Amino acid sequence: MKKNKVITGLSVLALCTALATPTLATNSPNGKLYNENQVYSVNGYTDYAEMVKRLQQIEANSQGKVALEVVGQSNKGRDIYQARVGAGEKVVLIESEIHGNENTGTEALLSMLQYLGSSNSPEAQKIREEITLVTLPKMNPDASELDRRGNDMSWEEVVEDFPQLAAAAPSWNYYNNRILQDRDYNGRPGFDVNRDFNPDLDYVPKAEDFPGTSSKAGWYITPESQTVRDVYKKLQAEFGKVDVFVDLHHQGQYYVEGTDDLVTMSLSADFVPDPNTAEGSKYAEYKDNYNFEYSKQLNLAAYNALQSLGENSPFNNITLYQQNLDLPGTALGSFALNGSGTVLFEVRGQSHSLGQKKKGQLVKAVETGLYGIINGVVDGSVETLDADEYDNIPQTAYSPSL
Repeated sequence: MKKNKVITGLSVLALCTALATPTLATNSPNGKLYNENQVYSVNGYTDYAEMVKRLQQIEANSQGKVALEVVGQSNKGRDIYQARVGAGEKVVLIESEIHGNENTGTEALLSMLQYLGSSNSPEAQKIREEITLVTLPKMNPDASELDRRGNDMSWEEVVEDFPQLAAAAPSWNYYNNRILQDRDYNGRPGFDVNRDFNPDLDYVPKAEDFPGTSSKAGWYITPESQTVRDVYKKLQAEFGKVDVFVDLHHQGQYYVEGTDDLVTMSLSADFVPDPNTAEGSKYAEYKDNYNFEYSKQLNLAAYNALQSLGENSPFNNITLYQQNLDLPGTALGSFALNGSGTVLFEVRGQSHSLGQKKKGQLVKAVETGLYGIINGVVDGSVETLDADEYDNIPQTAYSPSL
C-alpha cells in the first residue's frame, strides 16, 4: 500500500511498555453501543490493584514531579486516580479505560508518567516546563475489574441518587438483563459511561430528558462521568481552559479504505457538528469556544509522529475514524464544545492470535501518537500545521477491498 503522508518532521519520543485490546466502532451515524468484531481478553494487562501500586511508586520516585490524587470513587467505591506532572500554562488532559475492556491506553500512560516523572533529559524537562499533563488512567475501574465495557451500576441506584428520575425510563445506554460482548449483564447491570456526558457542565438530570438517544447529550448520572467532569471544571477554574483532551479507546479489526491492510489505529477530531454552521446551530451557545481547526491540527500531530517512523514501521496503517458524527453525550463531544482541542485514539483490538509482541507494539503506537501531540503543543509546531491536511488521512473501511 502506498502511504498518504501528511507533513512530517515533528520530534517523537517513543517509549515502550507492552500490551492491548478493543472499543466501539460504528456503522450508524452516531455509533453503536458495541462492536461485534472486538475481542475482550485482558490477559497481560495491569489490573486495578497493580495500577494503584505502580502509580504510588511513580509518585514516590519522582521527587515531587508527579502528584497523585484521588479525585472520585466509582459506583462500587474504588478510588479514581489522577496523576499530574508538569507546571506549564497549557493543559493536556488524557483519560483511559472509560470502557473497562480497552486497556492499551492505561499501559501507555503509566509508561509516560514513569518517564516524565524520573527523566532529567532536556526533552522531559521541556515538557514539564511548558505543559501541565493531567491523566486519568483506568477511570472506570469497576468495568476494568469486570473486563467489560459498562460500569457496575443499576438504574435503581441512579434513582436513589436522583429521586426526580423515579418515573423516568432507564437511559438508552443502560445494559441490563442480556449478554453483551460475551459479558453477562444479567443481575449485574451497568451503563456505557461514555454516553453520560453533557456539554452543559452544570447540568442536573431531568426526567423529561430520558431515555434519550445517541445523538443527544447525556446526564452525568454515573459517578465516573461526574468525576471526569469535576476534574475538567477544576482545571478550567485553575487555568481558564483545558487546551487538549485525548480519549484512549479500542476498536475492532478494520481496514484501510481501498486496501486489505489492517488498521493499527484510527484518529478523529469530529464528534459534533460545528456550532458555527447551520447543521450545528443547536449548539450555537458554544460557538465562540469550539475550535475544530485546532482539533484537526492535534490529530495531524499524532498522525505525523506515527508516519515519521518510516514505511517499515508496524504503525503505518493509521486512519480517520468515522466522521460527521453527532455525539454530545461523549466526553469528546462535550469537551470539544467547551473549547478543548480533542483527539480520539481507537487502537485495533488484538485477538488471541496476536500475542504479547503485538500488545507491546500497540502500546508503543499509543505512546508515539501521544508524544506527537505533546511535543507539538510544547514547541507550538502543532499550530503551524495545515488543518486541511487532516482530510487527507486515509479513511477506515469495515471490510477489505476484495
